[in-house]
Amino acid sequence: MARIYSLYDAKAKLSEILRRVREGDTVTIAYRGKPMAEIRPIRQGKLTLAERIRELEARGVITGPGRPRGKLRALARRPGALRRFLAARD
Repeated sequence: MARIYSLYDAKAKLSEILRRVREGDTVTIAYRGKPMAEIRPIRQGKLTLAERIRELEARGVITGPGRPRGKLRALARRPGALRRFLAARD
């Protein structure tokens, strides 16, 4: 989760900002209400997709899939509806 600090707060709360960055957050520093700098963690090499997904899940940024909701059913009940729909889009 990105967080914005004013320049004044950033000077006073540097330890808190660095703790957030160590946890993987990106922090924005604003001057007179306008973003001027970003502090983010340095990536030590490339993460695989699976590693990145696990990291984001651990931080609560994304969640895994929920329980299955059942079988999907067709919305178009007349044969050829998809063909007619696609033909109308040309």
